Amino acid sequence: MRIGLFFGSFNPIHQGHLILSQFILDQIKLDEIWFVVSPQNPLKSPIDLYDEKDRLKMVKLAIKDQPKFKACDIEFDMPRPSYTFDTLVALTKKHPKDEFALILGSDNLQHFDKWKEHEQILLEYDLIVYNRENNPGGDFAKNQKVRLLKGPMLNISSTQIRSYLRLGRGIKFMVPREVEEYLVKIKK
Repeated sequence: MRIGLFFGSFNPIHQGHLILSQFILDQIKLDEIWFVVSPQNPLKSPIDLYDEKDRLKMVKLAIKDQPKFKACDIEFDMPRPSYTFDTLVALTKKHPKDEFALILGSDNLQHFDKWKEHEQILLEYDLIVYNRENNPGGDFAKNQKVRLLKGPMLNISSTQIRSYLRLGRGIKFMVPREVEEYLVKIKK
């Protein structure tokens, strides 16, 4: 199988993640997309993170009706912070018959040189890069292992959703209904 790996904190997962994932699935020859929930991204602050199990549960709720989407918790049992390269190695060992491609935004590609073993990632894995506003991806966008996509642009962010929740504002339609209900239940 050819599997696209969408790494993220998913703090929380929202409609933008889902719409983009469906767009990528429709555009690229992938059998599945796995949402790899990262307990702690080395380039992000752990402040304001929902518990990893809650984030995983929300991903599962959001994708439950899409058979080609899977939730992946492999990083839960790995050292923290988690590094994409280490996770790719672990997934490749665990699933040697599958081919993995990394899904990321052009804003992340712009700073890809800060990633652990970024050169090795480019040698061994394809990168599916979706356009993020005002971020063309830098020099890495020219690499033959990088496939740039101009996907739907939705101005929804997990940060915005958390802010709305803190202010008591509604998040209806920003997240799937089941995720909204779960967030209300675990409200910080």
